Amino acid sequence: MPGPDLSRSRPIVTSLVVLLAASGCSVAGADPVGGGPDTLRIVLPEEPPTLEPCDASLTATGRVTRANITEALTEREPSTGGLEPALATKWARTSATSWTFTLREGVTFHDGSPFTAAAAAFSIKRATDSGIDCNVDGYIFTDSELTATPLGDTTLRVTTSKPDPILPLRLSFVEIVPTGTDPDSRVREPVGTGPYRIDEWNQGRYLRLKRFPGYWGKAPDFSGATYVWRAEGSVRAAMVTNNEADVAIGLAPEDGAGDRAVEFTTNEVSYLRIDATEPPLDDIRVRRAVNYAIDREGLTTAVFAGRPSGQLISKGVTGYNPRIAPWPYDPERARRLVAEARADGVRTDTTLTIIGRNGIYPKAAEAMEVVQDGLLKAGLKVRIKMLDVNAWLEYLLRPFPTGDTGPTLLQAQHGNQAGDAAFTMGQIYGSEGAQSSYGTAEFDARIDEAQLSSGGKRQRAFADALAYQNDEVVRDAVMANMTGLLALSPKVRYRPDSATNDEMRLADMRRAD
Repeated sequence: MPGPDLSRSRPIVTSLVVLLAASGCSVAGADPVGGGPDTLRIVLPEEPPTLEPCDASLTATGRVTRANITEALTEREPSTGGLEPALATKWARTSATSWTFTLREGVTFHDGSPFTAAAAAFSIKRATDSGIDCNVDGYIFTDSELTATPLGDTTLRVTTSKPDPILPLRLSFVEIVPTGTDPDSRVREPVGTGPYRIDEWNQGRYLRLKRFPGYWGKAPDFSGATYVWRAEGSVRAAMVTNNEADVAIGLAPEDGAGDRAVEFTTNEVSYLRIDATEPPLDDIRVRRAVNYAIDREGLTTAVFAGRPSGQLISKGVTGYNPRIAPWPYDPERARRLVAEARADGVRTDTTLTIIGRNGIYPKAAEAMEVVQDGLLKAGLKVRIKMLDVNAWLEYLLRPFPTGDTGPTLLQAQHGNQAGDAAFTMGQIYGSEGAQSSYGTAEFDARIDEAQLSSGGKRQRAFADALAYQNDEVVRDAVMANMTGLLALSPKVRYRPDSATNDEMRLADMRRAD
C-alpha cells in the first residue's frame, strides 16, 4: 500500500491494504462482467476501498486509478527506475528549494475543462495541504512543506521549505484533478486526464471504465474495462480459464491458472522485524542467530513464491545494494551464537513471539512454522501468534502495544513502489520511524545524509546505509523478494512488471490477435 501492503501508512506500507469491501457472491458469473468483445474483463482480490485520487498510493486504489483514470506530472518507469514525462514535459531545479515544471499543452479533463498550471497547483495543495488527510501526504511527503504556484497556463513553480532532491519523483504520486474538484472532502468518482473515464461504479458488484475519446496520448486498444472482485484466488483463476475474465491478479501457484498463469517479480519483500529493544533480541548475536536459522531457499521452494533476499528494497529502487547477499542457512552457526550469548548471561530461554498476519501472502502461517522450527533448533524458545490485519496493524505501527507479549518477531512485507530508498529507510529503520522498533544514532545519521544527497552520491549513500544495517544493526531478518502471479486470457498480451500490483495500466494491455 505502497507501498502493508501497508507498506505505506502515515507513512503506509503499500501492499497491505485493509480489505474494506469483500466480494459478495462467490459464483463466478453472478455479476455482470461483460461489455462486449472490446472490453477488458478484470477480476481483483478486493474492491477498491476508494477511488479518491489523493489515496492512489494505496494498492487497491492505485491499481485502478493511476495512469488509467488520473495522471501525474511525472511517472516512474519500473524497469529502469528512471523518471519520465507525463503531464509535465520537462522540469528543472532552479534553486536549492525550487523547481520549475513545463506542462503539456492541449490536454483536457474528462469533464472537458483544460489542464493548466492552476489545476496542477490546486491538485498539489489538495493532496499535501488540506484537511482530507490524504494517504499520499503521509506516505510520500511526510512532514514536507511545499507551495505550488502557476506561472501562466503551462509553467508551474514548486518550492519546498528545505532542499528536496527527489521532488519530481514525489510528485509522480500526486494525481492531477480539475479545480472544480471538492478541495475539502474525498470524491467517489474522480475526474482525470487519463485514457479511461469512469462509466459506472455499482458498489459491491462492479466498476466499469470507458475509453476517453479526448485523451491527449495514443488511444488504448480496448474501448473499456470492467472490474469485478472475488476473494478466493481459485475463483479468480477459474474465471480466466473458463473465459469469464481476461485478467486475474493476486494468484497463488495452487489456484489452478495452468498455462494461463504469468509469473513476475514484484517490489514486495517479506521480512521479520526483530524487536531489538527486548532481551534476548537486544543482543546482536541472537539477532544474527535468527538470520542464520532461517532456511530461505526452503521457504521459496516449498512454501511461497519468491527468491531469497538480504535487503528490504528490490532491484531497480535507488539505493539497492547488489553486494548484499541473503543470509546463508547455517543452523550450526546459529546454535553457536545462541550458546555463546547464553554463556555470557543472556536469557536465551525467554520465549520469543512471532506476530504473524493471516493472508499477508499465500501460506503465511506455514511460512512462520518453518521459521519457528529453525529457531527452535537454534536453541531459542518460540511461539506463533497469528492475527487478522487490524490486530496485526497495532504491532506494525507506533505506538506499539505494551504488556506481557515480551520480545517479538513481526511477520511483515514491504513494497517500495516509489522507487527510492528514502521511502523505506526513514519509516522502517529510523529511530522514530512509524514502523521502526529500533534504531541507532549512527544509522539515523547515515539515513539523513543519504536523503539529502542526489544522483550517484544518493545511490551510494543509501546502499552503504543498507550494508551498515545488514552488518552492524541487524534489525531485520529479510527473507525474500516476492513473486507475483496473474492469469491472462488468450485475447490479451500484457507484460507485468514490478509495479503491476500497485499500478496496472490498461493502456499496456494489447490485443493478442
